Amino acid sequence: MLEAVIHGIVLAFGLILPLGVQNIFVFSQGATQPTFLRVLPVVVTAAICDTILILLAVLGVSFILLSLPWLTSIVFGAGLLFLVYMGLVIWRSKPTAITEEKNVMSPKKQVLFAASVSLLNPHAILDTIGVIGTNSLNYIGDEKIAFTFATIIISWLWFLGLAITGRVVGKIDQNGTLQTMINKISALLIWGVAIYMGIQLYDMLTV
Repeated sequence: MLEAVIHGIVLAFGLILPLGVQNIFVFSQGATQPTFLRVLPVVVTAAICDTILILLAVLGVSFILLSLPWLTSIVFGAGLLFLVYMGLVIWRSKPTAITEEKNVMSPKKQVLFAASVSLLNPHAILDTIGVIGTNSLNYIGDEKIAFTFATIIISWLWFLGLAITGRVVGKIDQNGTLQTMINKISALLIWGVAIYMGIQLYDMLTV
């Protein structure tokens, strides 16, 4: 049982630590929202979406994606378009230090963006299927439950910690200079991921 828990923790950290669109978005919202309470929608949404993907991977449902190339192409295409749009929104967004609170991303928009960047992120989906789903096959019964629970807990704690870190940075940056820089860098990284996805989608469609 303990081995399954440790395995799940290490695996979850290995997948979630690399810089990705989800991490960028959660951190940037932590830095730009006026209060920590206002960033909770994006934290909870991202964590719930990860939980859903993990459960689908462990249950084997998401393996269908790997067997349907046309579905994979649709997911990549939708994700590509959304990332281009999200990068534009973040590039244009202003930090709370230099703009009115009403212009900060609303809870509804946070939820929509967080869900989209999680569920329309082909790399996150394929990593969850290929890594967590495949590794879960090593366990059955209570051990599989423990493995799954460990990966889910790490996901929730990570997004919470990321938002807190962003919030600390936002409080230190009183004039909004650092927040503006974070937004610009975040948008560029997101567009970089979009370009990479576009190349992969082109390769899929020309094979």
